[in-house]
Amino acid sequence: MDFGLTEEQQAIQDAARKFAREKIAPDFQQREETGVIERDLVKEMGALGLVASDLPEAYGGLGIDGVTAGLIIEEVSYADLNVSYIQLLNTLNGRIVVDHARPELAQAWAPKIVSGDTLMALGLTEPRGGSDAAHLQLRAERSGNSEYVLNGEKTSISLSDQADAIVLFARTDEDEPGARGISAFLVPLDAPGISRTRFTDLGSKAVGRGSLFFDSVQIPADHMLGEEGQGFRQVMQGFDYSRALIGLMCLGAARASLDESWAYITEREAFGAPLAQYQGVSFPLAEAETMWKAARHICYETLWRRDQGLPHTSEAAMAKWLAPKASVDIIHQCLLSHGHAGYSKDLPHQQRLRDVMGLEIGDGTAQIMKLIVAREKAGRAAVQYS
Repeated sequence: MDFGLTEEQQAIQDAARKFAREKIAPDFQQREETGVIERDLVKEMGALGLVASDLPEAYGGLGIDGVTAGLIIEEVSYADLNVSYIQLLNTLNGRIVVDHARPELAQAWAPKIVSGDTLMALGLTEPRGGSDAAHLQLRAERSGNSEYVLNGEKTSISLSDQADAIVLFARTDEDEPGARGISAFLVPLDAPGISRTRFTDLGSKAVGRGSLFFDSVQIPADHMLGEEGQGFRQVMQGFDYSRALIGLMCLGAARASLDESWAYITEREAFGAPLAQYQGVSFPLAEAETMWKAARHICYETLWRRDQGLPHTSEAAMAKWLAPKASVDIIHQCLLSHGHAGYSKDLPHQQRLRDVMGLEIGDGTAQIMKLIVAREKAGRAAVQYS
C-alpha cells in the first residue's frame, strides 16, 4: 500500500500549510475573544482554492479527492480548529447542493460556497432530537404550488449567527414516521421570520453555536434539495465523509500541541538535563504520538476507501469516535507536560482542549458511532431499536 502523496497533493498541502501558519495561526487566541471568523480571511482561503475544494470545477472547485480535502482541513485546524469549520460545513453542504439542487439553484449558490462569499450551516439537530436525528418536529408545509412554509426550531447549529444560508431538514409528511417523511431545503438566512441566538459555550467561541427559529418562513418550492421525503438519506450519505474530516480537524489541533510539547521538553532543563531525558516526561508524549498516528490512519483510510468507491461507513464511525477522544487525551497530556505554565491561558493548549471537546459530542457521539460499527459487523442483531 502506497502511503505517499502525489505531486499535486503535496503542492496543495504545502499551500494550505503556508497560508494556515502565516495567516490563520497568529490570531488563533484572539478569535476566541472576538467570537467571529473574519470574512476577509474566509474569502482569502476561497481565492486560494481552500474552501469546498472537492466540489466540481464547473462550480469553481478544484475537483479534488477526499484524501486531499483531508490534507487541507488538517493543515487549517493545526492553525485554528475553529476556522476549519468553514471547510467542513461548506464542503458537506456544498456537496448536498451540487448533488441534489436543481441546476439553476446549484449554479446560483455553489460558486459562492466555494469562493467563501457564502458561509453554510447544517440544520438537522432539534431540541427533541440530537442522536435521534430522524425525530424531527420542524415542519415544512405546502402553500400553493410555488412555496413551502417553515415552522419550528433548530438547535446546536454551528455558525448559527454567522452563516448566510442553511441546508435545512424538515418534516414534509406527518403520516410517514421517522426518516421517510423528511425533506431538505436550501434556506437563505435573511428570509423574513428567522431569528437566531448564540449559546455561551465552553469552546469554539469563534464558530458560535446556537438556535435558529423559523416562524412562518416562506421559501420557494424549487429550493427543495432532491425529492420530497429523501432529505434524511441525503445527509446520512454525507456524514460518512464529514466524520473522517472531523477526525482530522481534531488531530490537526492535537498535532500542534504535540509539536509544541516536543520542542518544550527538548529545550527546558531540570536537574541539569533536558526534560526529554526523563522517561516520566517523554513516555507520555510517545504514547500520545502513537495514538495520534493510529487515529490519523483510520481517518485517511476512510477517505481513501471513499475515493475508491469502497464501503467506509464502519471506518467513518471509528474515525469519528476515536480521533476526538484521542485528541482530547493528547492535548490534555501536552498541557500537563508544560507544568504550571500549561494551566495558563497564555498557552494555547487549554483553548485547543476546549475546542476539541465539543466534537466528542457534535455530529455523532461516541456511543452512536460504536453502535454503527457494531451494526456494520453484526447486522440488525446489534440494533437496540426498530
